Amino acid sequence: MTKTQEPIPARALDIANELRTALKMLMREMRRDSGMIESEIPMAQFILMVTLAEHPGIGVAELARMEKVSGPTVSAHVKAMEAAGLVARCGVDPADRRRSGLRLSTAGERRIQELREQRRDWMARRIARLSPEAMEALAAAIGPLKEIAK
Repeated sequence: MTKTQEPIPARALDIANELRTALKMLMREMRRDSGMIESEIPMAQFILMVTLAEHPGIGVAELARMEKVSGPTVSAHVKAMEAAGLVARCGVDPADRRRSGLRLSTAGERRIQELREQRRDWMARRIARLSPEAMEALAAAIGPLKEIAK
């Protein structure tokens, strides 16, 4: 038996279309400018580093599952990050001796903090261009946007 869904109100559909377009434009700008921000760290590796910061000790397979990326792809990124001194292996899992955990190195932690600050500053400069009213409207939208993300 399938659960029937209630119809979506027209206003919600209109807002969804506008929000999707606005987010696409914002992400495109962030990606375009991120080349200048990230320099030597590709976006995929930055995302993996953020996940490692949030889940120290996670294995490659778990990392791949969490990020919905293939194991070989994550493994290649991890090897590159290890070679760059951004990621380190941490001990062997006693339950599965084939699995070792991953963590950010001190250099990786420092680099991710720098990148976060650069991205925050990029966004803050864009927000600072808004009128005071638009800035407050954006601030008021943060709560509902977080609810949508849940």
